[in-house]
Amino acid sequence: MKLKTILADDEPHALEVLVNYLENFPEIEIIGKCENAIQAFHTLQQQKVDLIFLDIKMPGLSGTDLIRSLKNPPKVIFTTAYQDYALDGFDLNAVDYLLKPIPFDRFLRAMEKVFTVFQVGNRQVNIVEKPSVSNKDVFLYLKVDRKMVKVNVIEIYWVESLRDYIKVVLKDRVLISKQKISMLEELLPEDDFIRIHRSFIVCIQKIEGYHAHAVDIAGKELPIGRNYKSDCQRRFKMVY
Repeated sequence: MKLKTILADDEPHALEVLVNYLENFPEIEIIGKCENAIQAFHTLQQQKVDLIFLDIKMPGLSGTDLIRSLKNPPKVIFTTAYQDYALDGFDLNAVDYLLKPIPFDRFLRAMEKVFTVFQVGNRQVNIVEKPSVSNKDVFLYLKVDRKMVKVNVIEIYWVESLRDYIKVVLKDRVLISKQKISMLEELLPEDDFIRIHRSFIVCIQKIEGYHAHAVDIAGKELPIGRNYKSDCQRRFKMVY
């Protein structure tokens, strides 16, 4: 089954971010996108809704007031740019509270909570498997210089760890984002990316050549770490 979901936010870009994120979760069916809480109220009266992503500060009626007005509200994840509203959100038994701009890794943790909640309610919902970029485009949002930058993962050549930061190398640009390489590794499609070193993840499709100790990609030679050699042998079918 799919979780019938509506999104409510008066910022078009915020709605776009949620839609792009939710494309990675086939268990979710978006049945409505609302520009304010009043539209969300009418949608809730007309259709059965399992989950709502709800901005708190909206003109006319706030997200928290909307939930208070409902006799049987759906499960809710509040989204807002204002941290001061967090207490109100959790007082209303929200599944989670997301502070904008929403990093994808934080969004992923919220979705894990959603699936846990519905499994407790005897709903059979499976956590999404990592998609393959060879089958469809998959987008991530990386926080770069205080803004969220949309990246199609098929455009990534490699990711390099810079301690608490990562360098994401694309065909025509390089992005620096504050997060751990291990977190991004969890989000990248495992059929298309491989960790070759504690400091490097590469897109297999972009590899131009390899030998026992390194891979060639975009004119660069990146090392294969000793602890990753057996996995590289298996994935690349190396013989040496």
